[in-house]
Amino acid sequence: MELNHDGIKRDIILEMKNITKEFPGVKALDQVNIQVREHEIHALCGENGAGKSTLMNVLSGIYPFGTYEGEIYYQGKLCRFRNIKDSERIGIVIIHQELALVPYLSIAENMFLGNEQAKAGVIDWDATYQKAAEYMAMVGLHENPRTLIKDIGVGKQQLVEIAKALAKNVKLLILDEPTSSLNENDAKNLLDLLLRLKEEGISSILISHKLNEISYCADKITVIRDGKSIETLSREVDISEERIIKGMVGREMTNRYPSREHNIGEIAMEIRNWSVYHPLYSERKVVDNVSINVRKGEVVGIAGLIGAGRTELCMSVFGRAYGTGISGQLFIDGKEVHLHDIPQAIQAGLAYITEDRKGDGLILSDSIKHNITMSRPAFISSRGVLDKDIETQYAKELRQQLGIKTPTVEQLVGNLSGGNQQKVLVAKWIFAKPDILMMDEPTRGVDVGAKYEIYEIINDLVAQGKSVLMVSSELPEVLGMCDRIYVMNEGRVLAELENKGVTQEMIMGYIMEDSKGDIGV
Repeated sequence: MELNHDGIKRDIILEMKNITKEFPGVKALDQVNIQVREHEIHALCGENGAGKSTLMNVLSGIYPFGTYEGEIYYQGKLCRFRNIKDSERIGIVIIHQELALVPYLSIAENMFLGNEQAKAGVIDWDATYQKAAEYMAMVGLHENPRTLIKDIGVGKQQLVEIAKALAKNVKLLILDEPTSSLNENDAKNLLDLLLRLKEEGISSILISHKLNEISYCADKITVIRDGKSIETLSREVDISEERIIKGMVGREMTNRYPSREHNIGEIAMEIRNWSVYHPLYSERKVVDNVSINVRKGEVVGIAGLIGAGRTELCMSVFGRAYGTGISGQLFIDGKEVHLHDIPQAIQAGLAYITEDRKGDGLILSDSIKHNITMSRPAFISSRGVLDKDIETQYAKELRQQLGIKTPTVEQLVGNLSGGNQQKVLVAKWIFAKPDILMMDEPTRGVDVGAKYEIYEIINDLVAQGKSVLMVSSELPEVLGMCDRIYVMNEGRVLAELENKGVTQEMIMGYIMEDSKGDIGV
């Protein structure tokens, strides 16, 4: 039994001993050990591919007993889960980064899917909606239980998943990158909810690359590196971001953002008076008369809250990949161009790295090699015939350049960790040899070491005279990487800032002041 800093006595609720898990050609976990206590938020940290999600899949029964070595003890009893139902039955519930919700079912239907409130085989809908409302109230979700999932935002969908777990009498909640798609306010609300649940006796295991969030709420942190448990840090000693990073990467990182020489040239791309309407709701303007530019050898950031119109702007410029009623002018190297589809945009030297790597960026069921080279197949073919040797050579070079952790470029992308999938997506568009890269949340779900590698790639690109337009919701990233910053809100550009003495507070000040005007304050 352990007496923690808050005075609560905590027995061990979970112990995983010497967990080893192998895939063909890869030892994903090697003698990993972790202990989680009652009334505790226990964070799991490590670089992409370190084995964090694999360990939790072992715990939850996704990788069943017999497919791994080692022992799992829950509340002092040896567990041998055959499937996820076995772990849920005793109170262990996992919430994956990609939420397992059905868009066209209601909140209540999703909450009790597979756990139906039924009598004699007939669903009791009154009980379903009543209990759904009770669990929704526990997590602070004030919606009608009959509301369809598709009609609520991602932040509220995360709360539905947690309410769903509470309905299963959860005692140990596992959350894999729960805030990766949330804005700062929704992320803090979610972490505060975990702190409340901790007080009510529900322990959590939190996987996250956002070290400030871990420092905010975690009692202990287990660091995994290359499939091995390296150390467990405690709040009583030191869980600063710098100390966590040292454990993750095996060294201190004095600078999160690599320095570069600034050699900024002429304007490479200019967007003038650009407006875009929603593809389904044609009366709704999502980009409103925007004018911006990016120069050769320059990194330009677009800051703003979710829904500011940043993604819609980039996608509509990229061969009208989004929106209707698009108007305005686009100039590349001083000449006006009209790009009517994505192939024309690629041919003109544009690339767009999507924020949704799994939905729009990659084919998960295909190899790393094919995913990388699909952006410009002409580069690896002659007279319409693909040269597989050249394709493999290019893929291997980019795998090494970006540090993609995989034994072979023939590996299916769906088998990679989220961060390594992100690196494949970046490699795909670097292979296309663009002059102008629009990068939408390029480091989402990527660990601090891999982020640095992506930043170095961005620096290499602009050193070659290429241009980068970066959309990021992480203001430290915008300030650390960009030469100039545009601030957007509600589809409009509020400010253009030279990155000299700019602070996060200044950027948020523009946004909040504009929002006050919108609501008539």
